Amino acid sequence: MRAVSDPRPIGVFDSGVGGLTVVRSVMDALPHESLVYFGDTARYPYGPRPLQEITKFSLQIADHLMTKDVKMIVVACNSATAAALDDVTAHVPVPVVGVIEPAVRAALRATRNRRVGLIGTEATVSSGSYQRQFERLDPEGSVEVVAQACPRFVEFVEKGDTTSPDLLRSAESYLAILRVAGIDTLILGCTHYPLLRGALRHVMGPDVLLLSSADETATAVYETLFSDGLLRDEPGMPQHTFESSGDQHTFARLVTHFLAPQFRGPAGVSLDRVWGD
Repeated sequence: MRAVSDPRPIGVFDSGVGGLTVVRSVMDALPHESLVYFGDTARYPYGPRPLQEITKFSLQIADHLMTKDVKMIVVACNSATAAALDDVTAHVPVPVVGVIEPAVRAALRATRNRRVGLIGTEATVSSGSYQRQFERLDPEGSVEVVAQACPRFVEFVEKGDTTSPDLLRSAESYLAILRVAGIDTLILGCTHYPLLRGALRHVMGPDVLLLSSADETATAVYETLFSDGLLRDEPGMPQHTFESSGDQHTFARLVTHFLAPQFRGPAGVSLDRVWGD
């Protein structure tokens, strides 16, 4: 039997604003749940850092989120998931969900020609975490994985740049090997990367599925809360909190830009005036 409704918030963290893609999916899947989001913008990017240092940061943030009385922690950062998921899970008394396994499961279901691409930070790609998940979930080795680190992509997103010529040039360079490999599914192995979906689609073309872990992670969050009796059942207005270790003004601007563009109110249109009778 499930426990009574649990109103405590879900804790989510990332090296910067990329984890907002996961937040958006969790909000859609669980509209009654409150969230506490922590972006470690003072120490981003995590990608070039040693795995041991990323683990240290992740444990610090997990401790901080526990002071907010969270009922779950979502590691909405591929680099942190690769480096520290097991450590965070052992460190805190609440369920912990990462972003790598859900993405791999989705890729195995989606690929048609059994050639999957992976793009991520240097830490994520070099850790081999995605490759190990493929080996665990596809022991026959039926899927070929082609991985490519794209270290500059995080910098573009953290600046709010999703369309510049410099971004497109970088995308063309990074993704060339994946186009040659003939992949049909591309895992966006960093939660920043879905915010560059337009540029990635332009370079890879319409026949390659761009797979973000955000929706799959939101499903894993739902299933974990359900099985542990931690869902908030009663309807009501959730309370969301967004925190940053770096510049607050820049962080607030990017949260608004990527998550909730300001609604200015509807404009009235007279049908007679526009189209006549």
